[in-house]
Amino acid sequence: MTCSGYKDYMNNQHYLDRVYCGKVAQRYGLETAIDKLAIDKDIYLSSIGLEGDQCADQRHHGGLERALHQYPSEHYAYWLKKYGVDHNWQAPGMGENLSSEGMTEDTACLGDRYRWGEAIIEVSQPRSPCFKLNKRWGIDEFSVDMQELSRCGWLYRIIQPGIVNKKLPLVLVERVPDAMTVREACDVFFGDPLNMDGLLKLKQQCRLSSSWMDKVIQRLERSEVENWSFRLLGRAEMSAKV
Repeated sequence: MTCSGYKDYMNNQHYLDRVYCGKVAQRYGLETAIDKLAIDKDIYLSSIGLEGDQCADQRHHGGLERALHQYPSEHYAYWLKKYGVDHNWQAPGMGENLSSEGMTEDTACLGDRYRWGEAIIEVSQPRSPCFKLNKRWGIDEFSVDMQELSRCGWLYRIIQPGIVNKKLPLVLVERVPDAMTVREACDVFFGDPLNMDGLLKLKQQCRLSSSWMDKVIQRLERSEVENWSFRLLGRAEMSAKV
């Protein structure tokens, strides 16, 4: 499903459940900032993220186009049903900065701009699951499962920095014409990665992050998919479908 024009959504606003920040620490056998703490007061959102929020691997995480990660809280009920009560399925278990209910990959679109307090944020890409999620949850190939189900959440770039707060809503102020939903982007990029029609549609998404756009162009030119093994499993070989 492709998103409609943004004019129908100008009064659309969503309140967050919580906002989270984390520090780099040695956890789960690796250096990571995936464990985050709730922030219940005003906090400054800069071009690279929430003040005090850290990132251990700055090559593959964070930066100008991956400044914030939002994850739908309702997905935790799915993971609970799938994997059981041995795990504490709740936010911020995916390392998210923003936890929400009512916003999902089916309703958020590439390029959506939201006013949040003084800031304006823009959806730049789906989150690309990585092997650190496997370590965090103690579940082999959890990242592969998340990717195949398109329950990844999404990332933002910061258009306008400013003071934000979890009590302030995300107000949709702009949606580009013919924008793809986050789920549609995931389903093409991960689920059907050499579908030329799907890739051409992704290439038309003018606000797609440069890292994803580069991969889309490479696939179109070479008819090859980049190796996902290390990202998903942290090793050279991968048993999952690529």
